[in-house]
Amino acid sequence: MGPCLPLEGVEVVCIEQAVAGPLASARLADAGAHVIKVERPEGDFARGYDDVAAGQSSYFVWLNRGKDSVTLDLASEDGKAALRALIGGADVLIQNLKLGSLERLGFDLGDLHTAYPRLITCSITGYGTQGPMAERKAYDLLVQAESGLCSITGGPSEPARVGMSIVDVATGSTAYAAILEALIARGRTGQGVRISVSMFDVMAEWLTVPLLNHEGCKTPTRVGLAHPSIAPYGAFQPKSGGPILMSVQSDREWRTLCARFIGAAELGTDDRFATNIARVRNRAETDRVVADAFARADHDDVIAALTAANIAFASVNDMAGLSAHPHLRRIEVETEGGTVALPAPAPIWDDAPRRYGPVPALKPLRD
Repeated sequence: MGPCLPLEGVEVVCIEQAVAGPLASARLADAGAHVIKVERPEGDFARGYDDVAAGQSSYFVWLNRGKDSVTLDLASEDGKAALRALIGGADVLIQNLKLGSLERLGFDLGDLHTAYPRLITCSITGYGTQGPMAERKAYDLLVQAESGLCSITGGPSEPARVGMSIVDVATGSTAYAAILEALIARGRTGQGVRISVSMFDVMAEWLTVPLLNHEGCKTPTRVGLAHPSIAPYGAFQPKSGGPILMSVQSDREWRTLCARFIGAAELGTDDRFATNIARVRNRAETDRVVADAFARADHDDVIAALTAANIAFASVNDMAGLSAHPHLRRIEVETEGGTVALPAPAPIWDDAPRRYGPVPALKPLRD
């Protein structure tokens, strides 16, 4: 028998779908909580997003391992009674239904907290519970656009979507952290709490730096594979092989790069380049100097030189590169269609290795 996981004994009920809610509850399940996922009779619509993971949805397999799934028709009295019984035994209730849906089904959160004072509830919404857009439907890409994230993503010609569901993932991670805080607080006070997390609020807070730059009269622009406020920090093409993304984080590193890679130590103290502010102001010339040095050397020689100078760099990979990456750790989960290998969660627990339960099939409560 292995060591006790930190959330063993914690009961979680989730009325969830798609990504944000399931990610939060998946993290709780990984930590040992018993998670019951309540699905509509036709199932979480994320089950049908694609079929690439042993014939099942990659989203669903990723975010629902280790949970028990039950289907309930919450429009029926039997379904409502079954849900009420589940909530009565829960420590945590997570829901990401449309704003007001749970209340219209007869589950007012205030009433639930009166009936179950130790209950922690976490409601995930698009735009919060108040304000002019509270009733608006919200999905990941819509919030990427509404928050302004797309305006600083992509190349110079047009805004772009971040290439994965960053709003959903950020929101689910924020909800998970808030739930853990609530569990710690309940351990001290014995009282549960109501938590509300909105997708828009999460992304707006993540956009603090570009927002403050805009309000400081330095509105960010789209710069593709470059950093808006650090130079040189971007992708450069060697004489052979694929591009290499290189980052200089300090003026000292710039001087080292000039002396040991560019071969022009005097540029390290040149007024045009000596400070990061100057290099950003003269970005085109800064990048030209670095690009010329890259173009003189083959790919492997560039990597060797940057490594010797202790300058940070990365390959510009694609998904094939990640799939075969020597640093990629994987876990295996069982599904109806067979075993699926997924990227491993980032935390490594040396004293309590994690085991990851199977992905649940769709089944009624009474099966």
